[in-house]
Amino acid sequence: MKTIRYAFWAIVAVCLILVGIANREIVTLQAMPTPLADFLLISPTVQLPLFVVILLSVGAGLLIGFLWEWVREHRLRADGRSRAREVESLRREVADLKQSKTTNEGDEILALIDAPSR
Repeated sequence: MKTIRYAFWAIVAVCLILVGIANREIVTLQAMPTPLADFLLISPTVQLPLFVVILLSVGAGLLIGFLWEWVREHRLRADGRSRAREVESLRREVADLKQSKTTNEGDEILALIDAPSR
């Protein structure tokens, strides 16, 4: 299994290296359109190799997707926590009932009399 995992990551590394070699050209990224930058008298730009832009874009997309899923699954996690609390409460109740049953195990009539009325 480790061999398959290492082979997978080796293939991913080779693919990333090939993308980096094929896209070494420097590109200029602008944070806002040129007319808006001219109007506001600011022009935030950065020059990076294209493969860095590609990898950062993929990383940002993964991060946004993971965050979106985490927020979307909040309801499921909250439901799981409440069910776990309920299960723990029921386990304690069963343990208490087992303990009370062993104290009045000798006589069923006495156990009925000693049971709390509902």
